[in-house]
Amino acid sequence: MSISFPKPVEAGKEYTVDIIAIGKSGDGIARVRSFVIFVKNTKAGDKNIKIKINSVGNRFATAHVITGSSDVT
Repeated sequence: MSISFPKPVEAGKEYTVDIIAIGKSGDGIARVRSFVIFVKNTKAGDKNIKIKINSVGNRFATAHVITGSSDVT
């Protein structure tokens, strides 16, 4: 039996995060209330990065950086 807990982030929503490390695939790693978020095109040490959540899984989320009103890819 799998218990699903509410996630602290939602797909499509924006958050401001700090990148604390780099994952094995090269994506930046951020956390929101201890929940891991992999962020494309970032590097360890990036601060106050505005991101938009692409997808939320059981153990982590994926996101991309946004600036102003246009998305960065």
